[in-house]
Amino acid sequence: MTEYALSIHSLCKTYRNGVVALDDVELEVKKGDFFALLGPNGAGKSTLIGIITSLVSKSAGKVHVMGYDIDSQFSQAKSKIGVVPQDFNFNKFEPILEILKNQAGYFGMNRRAALLAAEECLDKLSLWEKRKHTPRELSGGMNRRLLIARALVHDPELLILDEPTAGVDIEIRRSIWKLMRKNNEDGRTIILTTHYLEEAENLCRSIGIIDRGKIIVNTSMRKLLEKLKEESFILYLQHPITQPLDLEDYSYKVIDSKTLEVALSQNKTLHRLFNILSRQAVTVLSIRNKANRLEELFLTMTGQSSE
Repeated sequence: MTEYALSIHSLCKTYRNGVVALDDVELEVKKGDFFALLGPNGAGKSTLIGIITSLVSKSAGKVHVMGYDIDSQFSQAKSKIGVVPQDFNFNKFEPILEILKNQAGYFGMNRRAALLAAEECLDKLSLWEKRKHTPRELSGGMNRRLLIARALVHDPELLILDEPTAGVDIEIRRSIWKLMRKNNEDGRTIILTTHYLEEAENLCRSIGIIDRGKIIVNTSMRKLLEKLKEESFILYLQHPITQPLDLEDYSYKVIDSKTLEVALSQNKTLHRLFNILSRQAVTVLSIRNKANRLEELFLTMTGQSSE
């Protein structure tokens, strides 16, 4: 048995117009991992997902899903994958219970098994009371949950989430995060694409970054974040600053009389900074990162500016 949920080797895709979307991609995702697949627009993410899910034909290379070759063992490979697309792509006039039953049927479940699976998914996604409603009668957040339920109804081992929280409010986003964590804790491998980099940092243990059709990063989230040489923090103070501060070797600037921005390199600690401030009778009420840590690294590695 393979230890990888997804194994990609020498994968290439060149479109008829000559555009090279993927250039000798190598990527492996271990079973049970929560993996972030990130990249700027046009980097090749959608093409890569399209090939994995058989929606796009590859030009060269090999792809295995749970050990099954997507070419020679197509049915077995496809049965292991659940996909949550960016867009709502179901029949808006069909009751949602029927949508899930039909989806289960596509994967070979008989009518009884399909009904039970559909009912279980609707219950888990808090959609049971809406089972007779059509998608056009649901809110945007409920439709997003319906996409997830449809992807899970055949109990796939690999779940691919293509920007699952795009356009939803904070409450729905956090409920989706909770659901995805539970799925991963239960042993399901998850691949997440997102433009919300704080989402990737909060959820994922591993990360791959694709740029111009090539994988430029494939490592653990922890190891990648350790490469960040400097972070900027915003400090909110209890009382206004009435005189210049001496923060020794910490560089800082005053945002306003009760707010500081301080830069910390890897060899400097917040603990020491707070001690220095305390000696000058400065009390910090709260602190936050000026920018998401992953965002800073992502922009640097893909040659984009954060300004």
